[in-house]
Amino acid sequence: MAIKVSIVGASGYTGIELLRILNLYKEVELVQIISREFEGKALKEVFPFFISTKFSDIKFDKEPDLDSADIYFLAIPHEPAVELAKKILDKNKKVIDLSAAYRIKNFNAYPEFYGFEHSYKELLDKAVYGLPEIHRDKIKNANLIANPGCYPTATLLALYPALKENIIDSDTIIVNALSGISGAGRGLKQKFHYPEAFSNSFAYNPTKHRHIPEMEDQINQISGKDIKVRFTPHILPVSRGMISTVNFKTNLNKKDLIELYRLEYRYEPFIRFQKTPPEIKYVIGSNYCDIYVDLDERTGYAVVITAIDNLGKGASSQAMQNFNLIVGIEEEKYLKNLSEISIIYP
Repeated sequence: MAIKVSIVGASGYTGIELLRILNLYKEVELVQIISREFEGKALKEVFPFFISTKFSDIKFDKEPDLDSADIYFLAIPHEPAVELAKKILDKNKKVIDLSAAYRIKNFNAYPEFYGFEHSYKELLDKAVYGLPEIHRDKIKNANLIANPGCYPTATLLALYPALKENIIDSDTIIVNALSGISGAGRGLKQKFHYPEAFSNSFAYNPTKHRHIPEMEDQINQISGKDIKVRFTPHILPVSRGMISTVNFKTNLNKKDLIELYRLEYRYEPFIRFQKTPPEIKYVIGSNYCDIYVDLDERTGYAVVITAIDNLGKGASSQAMQNFNLIVGIEEEKYLKNLSEISIIYP
């Protein structure tokens, strides 16, 4: 029997990426796609590059039918996702939420960083953070998956082995990250228009980015320590892709540091070690995280650099990795060669 799936927010970048990947799945029946903007229009009419896919004739609905699907992907803003996830869970359905609505266990972080009061502390406690390399076993039995943000995915994968083995010798981690423009979503914002962004790069929210509490929440859970993140995000004039450069003090030598990372990730299907700093172009359209580990022996700082696709491993293909775990499909199935699919948008 097919697994029935609904995508709420199917016309945004992450929703489109979910559709691109779901088209590969023989086990899935897509029962509904939601977009208030395109209500009543067929997928192929709005996005012609889907014309030759099995979903081409499905039409956008305005509101989700909470009885029609087994699993709901929420690719909508954070605050409405809080309420919708609760309604879906009350119907005994499963939710993979691509917003930040349930990512942070710290109840008080939401008003400060997201501008709204969270209504469901009990669901926050039950939600599982959907980073398989860290929480695989919990994901398999979860009803509510809080799919990680793109910056936290790139950063936490750069930190996890060091945090797990307690080799970080400071209470502050320094992170500089660069993202493609699609990370800002499809909404119209002047800074991200082509004439503004072309041949340009800039930092934004350098002291209070909303992904900081998400990173620190996971860092503190893994390490058991109150470690702060000095995080500076930047925009790159590319459509998609992300680089995160992470620095932390350690007493480990270079050889042992590299060996620690290779041992921790040796069985991870979507971690690829690189001998030189990774490049965005090699992860575009994929679910891979390319990683480079080094030590600046002059300063004693570890240098760990990761590259991911912010719409892939940073969002939708990671959501599908979580989907595979939840429904009992082989974790790697359909996700190994995503970059070879002809549809890459944007």
